[in-house]
Amino acid sequence: MLLKYQNWEMLDVLYSTGNITQTAKHLFLSQPTLTTRIKSLEEHYGVQLIIRKQRGITFTPEGEELALHARKMLREQTRIEEKLNNMKQEVTGTLRVGASNFFALNKMPKILRLFKQTYPNVEFQVVTGWSSEIHRRILNHDVHISFIKGDYNWNDQKELLYEEEVCIASPWKFEWDNLPKMPRIDYHTDEKMKNIADNWWYSNYKEHPNINIQVNQVETCKEMVINGLGYAIIANLVVRPYPDLVIKTLNHPAGNPITRKTWMYYHEDSLQMNIVKAFVQFIKMLDVKEL
Repeated sequence: MLLKYQNWEMLDVLYSTGNITQTAKHLFLSQPTLTTRIKSLEEHYGVQLIIRKQRGITFTPEGEELALHARKMLREQTRIEEKLNNMKQEVTGTLRVGASNFFALNKMPKILRLFKQTYPNVEFQVVTGWSSEIHRRILNHDVHISFIKGDYNWNDQKELLYEEEVCIASPWKFEWDNLPKMPRIDYHTDEKMKNIADNWWYSNYKEHPNINIQVNQVETCKEMVINGLGYAIIANLVVRPYPDLVIKTLNHPAGNPITRKTWMYYHEDSLQMNIVKAFVQFIKMLDVKEL
């Protein structure tokens, strides 16, 4: 019995989720079918691959070894498919893109729509998350291109797309001295943005901020501000479309504005692929900030 592509994919998803129900849903399989395929693999190799627990499953050492092999084989399969597509000298195939959450929501749909107008035979796989996660994915070659907010260690190719100011967005007029007493809305974000906000705050105030609402995403935070529930420390592009908000830029001690950069990261050797080369050239021609 050869370990077919479907079994590689099954093991990889199961290893990532640690849950049979989630894996079955992801692969559009019934749970009995998934369980049968796992048992078939266990019988073939003569080892137990997983151990069922009250919540989810855990892999045995043998199962983990096979799951890591499956992930390696999936990557090799993707690599050979990309190479064969590239040999046709056409811009076709699947482009794998990673994008930070804000970029994915506000920029990616327009970018992909415009690119597909020029290259209709291209498909996309897009993963989103905090910039730290997207940075990890480009380091691991899980994606061809990453759109990342903030400066991360990167020794390969990158393109600065735009720079935006970090600001206070408030539903009311305010004086800087009153900020510690005002209700603040905070949100989960990557460590770099959190450090920017904390470093600025404690360089200017002795008191802790009056955080009375904490949410998971910056978009939820923005809606809370719009509805008059408090102010937020936030990147300018998030709130720029709302002229009724009071927006004041944060400054360094020297007086220059605090900013965050958004980059496109990619590997030099990936430009050998027609689809990646075409996409990078396309992005360089766009004014991404104004999209």
